[in-house]
Amino acid sequence: MTFGFAPSAATSISASSVSADSANRLARMLEPAEWAEAGIPLLRNPREVVSGLHARHRPAPETAVVAVLDHEERLTASASFARRSITADGWEFRNALLAHIRRVIPHDLRRRTPVRTAVLLYCREGDERWTEEDGAWMWGLRDACTLHGLRCGAYITLTHGGWQVLGEGRGGRRPNSTSQPSALAETSLDPDPVPLRTGGGAVQTLRRTAAR
Repeated sequence: MTFGFAPSAATSISASSVSADSANRLARMLEPAEWAEAGIPLLRNPREVVSGLHARHRPAPETAVVAVLDHEERLTASASFARRSITADGWEFRNALLAHIRRVIPHDLRRRTPVRTAVLLYCREGDERWTEEDGAWMWGLRDACTLHGLRCGAYITLTHGGWQVLGEGRGGRRPNSTSQPSALAETSLDPDPVPLRTGGGAVQTLRRTAAR
């Protein structure tokens, strides 16, 4: 005679919930091909943007820096924060990005078309190759921009090997996740600087790097 135990209803429901949650997380991320087809505007000078954000926020691994640029690619506002979510979930990342964007700049939802662009710099371990975590950040950035009336801009990773604009193939060795930030005093000011609001409350202006 053989004895066995049939799975309980609670066990079945729990397994179904885990499966559904995994499927939802996969749906809340963007593959590189999807990102490339989304019409993300190209940065005119990505090295300048990366160097400026790196000098201003000095990100460590698992730190995200979200920045809002005006139509001339000048920095209007920025904020940095450490990743809190254990899993790579675009919904969690979207909420974190949106919360920090709302703290540093008013929304543009009344405009017919966005005039400002949000870009995301994420410092992480590993190399420059796309990961599911990157896909979740991409999804979160796109959704946060829609909810705040912004244009979705570039997603940039900062690793030990350097920086990389995902979906564009542009990057460089410096700055990287271990390099010392260049001093803002080493850069030249714009002729007509725009006031900058940061997550820390400082009012400054983005300085453009002299070295191209």
